[in-house]
Amino acid sequence: MTMAAGKGDGVYYDPYDFEIDENPYPIWKRMRDEQPLYYNEKYDFYALSRYEDVEACSKDWRRYSSAKGTILELIRSGMTLPPGLFIFEDPPEHDLHRGLLTNLFLPRRIAALEPKVREFCARALDPKVGTGGFDFIEDLGAQMPMRTIGLLLGVPEQDQEAIRDRNNEGLRLSEGAPPDMQARLAEGDGGVFAEYIEWRATNPSDDIMSELLRAEFDDTDGTRRRLTREEVLGFVNLLSGAGNETTTRLIGWAGKVLADHPEQRALLVKDPTLIPRAIEELLRFESPSPVQARYVTEDVTHYGKVVPKGSVMLLLTASANRDERRIPNADVFDVRRQAGHVAFGYGVHACLGAALARLEGRIALEEVLKRFPDWEVDKERAVQARTSTVRGWETLPVKVK
Repeated sequence: MTMAAGKGDGVYYDPYDFEIDENPYPIWKRMRDEQPLYYNEKYDFYALSRYEDVEACSKDWRRYSSAKGTILELIRSGMTLPPGLFIFEDPPEHDLHRGLLTNLFLPRRIAALEPKVREFCARALDPKVGTGGFDFIEDLGAQMPMRTIGLLLGVPEQDQEAIRDRNNEGLRLSEGAPPDMQARLAEGDGGVFAEYIEWRATNPSDDIMSELLRAEFDDTDGTRRRLTREEVLGFVNLLSGAGNETTTRLIGWAGKVLADHPEQRALLVKDPTLIPRAIEELLRFESPSPVQARYVTEDVTHYGKVVPKGSVMLLLTASANRDERRIPNADVFDVRRQAGHVAFGYGVHACLGAALARLEGRIALEEVLKRFPDWEVDKERAVQARTSTVRGWETLPVKVK
């Protein structure tokens, strides 16, 4: 016996509905309280919204698989995914491919990027001092993460912007309908990156592309080999998109949430040592990646109801991070809070770039507060982004007081 949900029963969640996306938290709270296992008939998916369920299913990759994709419309498309996209794999392939990058994302290697990240922030913000305002996305969020991941990958600065813009365009939603994933993955940045990869094959440097080209590993069948060009391309496409998108959203939420909570912002100005904790609270309070999809590989039971094999399960990460069962006063934003969250996922698929996102978020906030301790959002010009993978702002202009 499975349950059905629709607009008639009072609780309706639709990931493609812009009105819901504007503020999904009241609906997610009702789902946690009234329908902790939710079913949407229109798009044929189940959803779990409580912290303990999201955490447990994120860990259980055997029954809640990423191998068909981690986005609802990608799983539904049934398409064969290109190689090198390790977030769309399960062990042992996932561990093997992710392992090729682990050393490149060690905390000490990420920490060494701090001077460059600070320089990128200064380059973005200094021209805005004395102008009366700036845009958290256009002037900072869309600039610094792009330059940082470009530096890591080995993409020349003059080409980074065009690649970022194509990534953003590929994520954009039309209201009320899932995107055509097959067409979007086919577009990609394959041609641009393929040229860089060929160049790096004969002109290696100290960057991720070069590392991937020279990496040797034992494949699942025991064969010792290197990555194919197509696999390297998959890795680079993945890192380029992931490295730009979520950190940009985090920076945007910092601007919005701290404008909404000026007393919390004043605490950070007074005591900048709270900024790392504030980044964790921002990740919890407005998770940039709010929904993860999984393919159910066998019948599973939640709250006395069977979810059949072959179903799609949405794990509502952002809802879990507001679950009062786990986090007291979860709808209150508090930069002094020390609470756990699942904003970076959990288990084998936990975000590889978490240390980088934390570093970029912290430095961005430090550099903004140094120059602009007080601002308010220009609500008439702010535009929320509409995508099915991340949630945040397309533009967030602020007036500096």
